Amino acid sequence: MYRHMKAIVYTQHGGTGVLTLAEWPVPEPGAGEVRVRVRVSGVNPTDWKTRQGLTAVGELAEQVPNQDGSGVIDAVGEGVSPARVGERVWLWLAAFGRPHGGTAQEYVVLPERNAVALPGDASYELGAALGVPALTAHRCLTVADGGPARLAPGTLEGRTVLVAGGAGAVGNAAIQLARWAGATVVTTVSGARKAELAKAAGAHHVVNYRDEDAAQRIRELVPDGVGIVVEVSPAVNAELDVAVAAPNAVVAFYANNGGDAITLPVRASMAPNLRWQGVLLYTVPDDAVANGIADVSAAVADGALRVGEEAGLPLHRYPLDRTGEAHAAVEGNTVGKVLVEVSAD
Repeated sequence: MYRHMKAIVYTQHGGTGVLTLAEWPVPEPGAGEVRVRVRVSGVNPTDWKTRQGLTAVGELAEQVPNQDGSGVIDAVGEGVSPARVGERVWLWLAAFGRPHGGTAQEYVVLPERNAVALPGDASYELGAALGVPALTAHRCLTVADGGPARLAPGTLEGRTVLVAGGAGAVGNAAIQLARWAGATVVTTVSGARKAELAKAAGAHHVVNYRDEDAAQRIRELVPDGVGIVVEVSPAVNAELDVAVAAPNAVVAFYANNGGDAITLPVRASMAPNLRWQGVLLYTVPDDAVANGIADVSAAVADGALRVGEEAGLPLHRYPLDRTGEAHAAVEGNTVGKVLVEVSAD
């Protein structure tokens, strides 16, 4: 007799009402796969956008949502070392290309590469908060001309990084990873509460763009300009980014908050050889993803990536049967990390 499990599923695009609680047999891992007992599922903007049909490609099948999560491997398929059974792991892009692969379910089967060992002292909450935010932040920090392609203590020594929206999940990860790698970190925020969170994450300088001229203030703080911009709102911040960029800087943009179209000052971008680099985790080259996985895991092991209020990323928890509310919280721009607690053992 098969064991059964609970899962959140949707079969059509739409609002949170399309998410339903289902029950079906626990899946078995195939060759090269592992099965994970999911402890915590992480919710990102890409999850509700996919549910809405804003980022979906092709026909929609029966889909379990949420790309990120954490848990324990409880079974492995052919070609996977049996030693991985019992391993605590963090999960990334679990649902990408796999209708039943999302983490909003009690058990998930996925390629073993997508289940990464979680250091013993790292919490499941931290594990579920890595994935999309940390790997996106890593890519943004490693696309500058001349590198580095890898992050480790000292690899960004002497560089200045500007993180737009330092209180967001990607912004938080970018601040923490850049600090770990030795960069000087400047971030922009929209209010006092977010400023407190950005400081808690480790930003050296926090600029409230609603209270002061952000470009002028950043130039005062960093007269030579910033070498890497981690940008969430390129349509809104293009003029600012050009104004504060150092020669040969890169603006790595990973979202379209504030609009889809960018108007760039051509000559002002030409003079410093400023590069605009799009970042989407789904299409990042495999070698860059592998570097990101290794470096994020190393940062976790070093204690350099953290979650919670004290790390600038408050946690908001929902049970599995309230996954719709968790999606609504992210869609409503809740500050912090939204998590779904899937199982307790």
